[in-house]
Amino acid sequence: MEIMAEELTEKDSKTVQQCKDHLGYFIAYKDLFSTWKDHTATFTVSDVTDALNAFVRNIGSNPDHQKLFNEIFKSLSEKLSKMGSISNQTSHIKNIIKIVSRIPMDENQGYDVLGFIYEFLLKNFASNSKKDGEFYTPHEISILMSEIVAHHLRDREQINILDPTSGSGSLLINIGQSVQKYLQDSGNITYYAQELIQETFNLTRMNLVMRGINPSNIKVRRGDTLANDWPYFDDNDENSYEYVPVDCVVSNPPYSHKWDADNYTNDPRYKEYGIAPASKADYAFLLHDLYHLKDNGIMCIVMPHGVLFRGGSEKDIRTQLVENNNIGTIIGLPSNCFYGTGISTIIMVLKKHREASDILIVDASKEFFKDGDKNRLSGHHIKKIVDAVLNRENIPHFASLVSKQTIKDNDYNLNIPRYVESEEKVPVDLHATVFGGIPNYEVEHLKKYWEAFPSLCDELFTRINEHTSELSCDSVIDAIKQNADVIAFEANYKEAFQALEDQLYELLIDNQVKNVAALKKEITNRIFELCQQFGIVDKYLVYKAFDDVWEQISLDLEAICWVPFFIIHNSV
Repeated sequence: MEIMAEELTEKDSKTVQQCKDHLGYFIAYKDLFSTWKDHTATFTVSDVTDALNAFVRNIGSNPDHQKLFNEIFKSLSEKLSKMGSISNQTSHIKNIIKIVSRIPMDENQGYDVLGFIYEFLLKNFASNSKKDGEFYTPHEISILMSEIVAHHLRDREQINILDPTSGSGSLLINIGQSVQKYLQDSGNITYYAQELIQETFNLTRMNLVMRGINPSNIKVRRGDTLANDWPYFDDNDENSYEYVPVDCVVSNPPYSHKWDADNYTNDPRYKEYGIAPASKADYAFLLHDLYHLKDNGIMCIVMPHGVLFRGGSEKDIRTQLVENNNIGTIIGLPSNCFYGTGISTIIMVLKKHREASDILIVDASKEFFKDGDKNRLSGHHIKKIVDAVLNRENIPHFASLVSKQTIKDNDYNLNIPRYVESEEKVPVDLHATVFGGIPNYEVEHLKKYWEAFPSLCDELFTRINEHTSELSCDSVIDAIKQNADVIAFEANYKEAFQALEDQLYELLIDNQVKNVAALKKEITNRIFELCQQFGIVDKYLVYKAFDDVWEQISLDLEAICWVPFFIIHNSV
């Protein structure tokens, strides 16, 4: 006998117990947000308070479940009681339901429901709010970090990941999602999270649970990461030490946070590197993360740009990190990426042990698009940055592989402009300015186009002398359109991408798609291989056209993948 969701109540003791054993909790249909939204006319605050009481009553007996869900709604209950009369409380909750219901959580935001709600509310209602340097990690920066980390962890069967300043939990969620592409069983990932602020600690727990993660795989703790090192203590006996190394640490700690530095001179997390200044705990958080890495682990941390060049004890720590080969990559992010601050930030990628001593420095400060008053990374920006990090190649005006000796010669200053030059500027030709004409330097600056279209330069320009040239045609546009090399290039380009279109039809329509993530990678590789044939084509802009529509395509593919399951299920 099938039970409709609307009929699920606490009276169905068997189903309730199954939910408590498997999920760690049971929630009746009448206590769901969707039910409240559909019955706002009769909704009162008692619907919320009754639901909260029922949730506490229906937490499973498993100690992991008890710990995970303990007082998870306490701050909500306390805030409700401070809203005045019952009618005021009801009015406030109804307004919240209406606001959340209007948030456009379509397929493209399905990645992280609570995180997206949080980001939406910050963007629209509290974009200037901040507290002690704490800023929510935008989704696309979280994705960038997760792709770098997932590649490093791709061959492991069991993975532990830690975020010691977890906030909404979005970093952990995206790391887990990226790593799962390489794992057979998502149950092989254990999530460690610590957060000081009660409200955001609750958000971390709720967000991880809502992603369907087994509660036994979620290890959470409320606490000050610098003052109360964790994961370190045995959960059952805080006098018994149990060091817990993890495969990966990701974090976006508070920037320039003040801390009681003098109390940590003998702390094992810092003894090999030094103590961060009391006025700026940035390196204290970084060293905490590094300390908890396994020997073959990896970490990504978001930091303010100043950690690359500030002096004093920060320089001493930076020197040790360089000398120990801990720093693998530094990525300069666009300014104004975070809600509440326009501060310039970086991502540092570190390992406990690296054989290589060079550091890849990436200037991604220009890789963004405008979204209102914010700068944001799109999919092709993320792809370009991740490829640079994984390939570790010198890319003019974008990425530079810097030797340890070069860094020493710069007195351990890691400021990005020292190592990655800005876009080359065409100098002003005084001769052409005074006597007229087109500077030859500007013509030569377009060398890649003359290589792609060998006859075009001579059809457009006539050289006057060593300084200047002049146009040799009446219409530049007509000359380009009628050039034989341009016509041949365009024909070859259309033919190549028509062949790709035929291949896509076979991949997406004719075949049964089993792994959507692997399929995207295969299509991307084919696009990049095609672009190599055409030197002037920016493969990342071509990828952008593909990536912009992939989210919807992938959702359709995943839906199609479920069709055979439903056919079999219904036939049985």
